[in-house]
Amino acid sequence: MNALKIVLFASSAVSSYAAFLYKLASIRRGWGDIGYVTMMVTLVLQCLTFTMGAVSLSVVTFFGVQNLAILVLHLSAVAYCISAQILLMQWANPLAEVRRAIRAWIIAGVVLCVVLTALFFVGNRPGTPASAFGTGSSNPVILVYLLLFIVSQAVPCVTIYRQCIPYARSTTKPWLRRALRMLAVGAVVLFLYCAARTVNIVSPMFGLSVGPWAIAASLFSALGIVIVSLGLTMPSWGGHVSNLVAWGRNYSSYRALYPLWHSLYESSPGIALEPPSGADRQWSDLHYRLHRRVIEIRDGWRALRPYMDRAEATPPQARDQAVVEATKIKQALLAKHSGVTPALSQDNGSFDDHDAKTFAAEVEWLTQVSAAYGRLS
Repeated sequence: MNALKIVLFASSAVSSYAAFLYKLASIRRGWGDIGYVTMMVTLVLQCLTFTMGAVSLSVVTFFGVQNLAILVLHLSAVAYCISAQILLMQWANPLAEVRRAIRAWIIAGVVLCVVLTALFFVGNRPGTPASAFGTGSSNPVILVYLLLFIVSQAVPCVTIYRQCIPYARSTTKPWLRRALRMLAVGAVVLFLYCAARTVNIVSPMFGLSVGPWAIAASLFSALGIVIVSLGLTMPSWGGHVSNLVAWGRNYSSYRALYPLWHSLYESSPGIALEPPSGADRQWSDLHYRLHRRVIEIRDGWRALRPYMDRAEATPPQARDQAVVEATKIKQALLAKHSGVTPALSQDNGSFDDHDAKTFAAEVEWLTQVSAAYGRLS
């Protein structure tokens, strides 16, 4: 079980260092921002916490003091929770409004660290096993120390959760909203860690043994830290994800419009602002190219109006409006190719009058028409 705990601490440390290195790349432009500095301090403390977690399970003495690595682990965990709380307050409020609250959290953290340090050195008698600070002890000083440490972890979990939910509802930034919700989930998971750790600590007092379930605390801790690491960095990388998704959606639409556009271009080459590009150029300026394709489809369709027969009946299978419009375009292209102009042309059907409220809606509509046209062809 000790080996599994080391693996879980190491996985938490890896996610922490990954988040730290990701944010470190922005140090030049972010160093003057107090929010960025707080973020970096939080991530450094997170890295230190879980690095010391792995060290404390494999090192008996640290700087010549038995179990000192456990104290460093706990003190860094306390500082980490307080720093995360301060970061969240800075995300959701102007700094001037939360200065007093930040000062109160820092003072509380310093006092708590002093008390924990004093209890540790009083209770850490020669020969005290490291397990006494992990699974509990009959020594009342160590027991108070552990329970006080658990409270110091549980309280920020509750306050962070209570703040994240209303902040997430009020913010207009989508990725900040997602980050706050993820932090709320992480706070719940870490609170479960606190609950599981409390059970591990107090169960020996009642003659109970949790057995293999003792590992649950480490599992909740590792999972919670991975979630929190994602939540802390999400406002930075979330925009890139949105851009990538939008690019993929635009590229899919650009390709889906090709059958309809190609036929209209062959019929009326003048609709193209510039000659068709090769496949290698389709990857660049995609937003612009998609706009051009929509405009050129509309221009090509208008060029076919003299060949659209208003008197011709719609095929019975064309119940879908996109199929109706695709059928009209197909018939008009055939009429133009044969040089036959219908008696009743200048069709003013719904394709001409289709009123898309947004560009995305227009693309979606034309994509349906293009797909129907491709099936007809």
